[in-house]
Amino acid sequence: METILIAIFVIGYLAITLEHNLKIDKLIPALAMMAILWAMMAFGIDGFTTWFDSGKHALMDGFSALGHEDKMHVLEETLLHHLGKTSEILVFLLGAMTIVEIIDYFDGFATIKSFVKTRSKRKILWIFAFLAFILSAIIDNLTATIVLISILQKIVKVRNDRLWYAGLIIIAANAGGAWSPIGDVTTTMLWIGNKVTTGKLIGYLLVPSLICMLVPTFIASFLPAFKGSIDVEEAEPAKSRFGATMLYLGLAAIVFVPIFKTITHLPPYVGMMLSLAVVATFAEIYSSTKITISSVDQESDAESHHSPVHSALTKIELPSILFFLGILMAVAALESLGLLFNFAEGLKQGIGLLGTELPGTEISDLVVIILGIGSAVIDNVPLVAASLGMFSEPIDNPLWHFIAYSAGTGGSMLIIGSAAGVVAMGMEKIDFFWYLKKIAWLAFLGFIAGAICFVVMRYFF
Repeated sequence: METILIAIFVIGYLAITLEHNLKIDKLIPALAMMAILWAMMAFGIDGFTTWFDSGKHALMDGFSALGHEDKMHVLEETLLHHLGKTSEILVFLLGAMTIVEIIDYFDGFATIKSFVKTRSKRKILWIFAFLAFILSAIIDNLTATIVLISILQKIVKVRNDRLWYAGLIIIAANAGGAWSPIGDVTTTMLWIGNKVTTGKLIGYLLVPSLICMLVPTFIASFLPAFKGSIDVEEAEPAKSRFGATMLYLGLAAIVFVPIFKTITHLPPYVGMMLSLAVVATFAEIYSSTKITISSVDQESDAESHHSPVHSALTKIELPSILFFLGILMAVAALESLGLLFNFAEGLKQGIGLLGTELPGTEISDLVVIILGIGSAVIDNVPLVAASLGMFSEPIDNPLWHFIAYSAGTGGSMLIIGSAAGVVAMGMEKIDFFWYLKKIAWLAFLGFIAGAICFVVMRYFF
């Protein structure tokens, strides 16, 4: 039965990876895989002799001796446990996405356009690189990429120029998301899963992530594509006089979430709901004034009077939320049977001795780097989800921070290797092989430079 379950997971995984070839949204195989795995486990529950207790992070004693009803009870309790943990991530993401959409409702991101006042290609590159690095750490790398490419389309009209900028934005956004607990879905998973803390995460990864952004940007600034100047269109004024206020309020509210968690020790989604309530309150107050408030894509006066919260909720990426639900619960199914635990033990014994070992763990730096490179080919969300079930290292062990860095930045090496890359690919119709030829080597150099920086800092500081 275990072999059949693994085969189902592999087939579903391939369907997710080949999303663009199959022309099927990745949420479909993710949800189907999740449902089939848990259904097969329910049908074959009597044939399983081991069960993994996620709470104790160890195999359950005496599981094989339990009767059918007791085993089904354990399965239901395990399913509920994983659903609860997964829901923490999903509710957190829903809150963050809604705040971002509320900011966009007031055209708050138009404020960022005012930073671009130069016509030098090289200066514009550095402006967007730092904006992507900083913004992704606050509103996540996916949203930061959408915002910056949208701005780029309004001020840089030559498509070939935009493609190069988009490539470097992807690298910078993924690097910026790696060092923030709210900057990337995978880092958020590790943070909510109590594998890393905010202070240690920033301390370990800020400099390596910065190096990961600086190295490719510095090299790119000397390439022919970024020499000379371009015609930059003047930024249009924001559609609402409350745009800047909502931008700063929304960003402050998101940044407040880690502070709330540190003070109260409550799960992050609780703080995110509080932040959303505050932002939504101001949004409703501002939208009830006689000043016409309309976002860029609102076309009628009737729409301008809609509740900004309701409008924001209709625009959030629900397909992404459902994908995370499917893939996280599918990985949880394999974890529950102890398959990931057994794989981790074999990995530690078979590969852990190939490189310099991480302090307090048998997993080598080489393995984590391979994980990062693999995240460019395979979606990093299930990779990190699998690592949560595979390893039992304590909170803030360097292993978790290195995984956060590698999974977060490694995906930049291919256009399909990260959410930021995929959305940029869709917005600018970037060709896979163009990115592979022009940008991949820059992303690889940045990834390796940041990894070396992480290792040096860990051993000498």
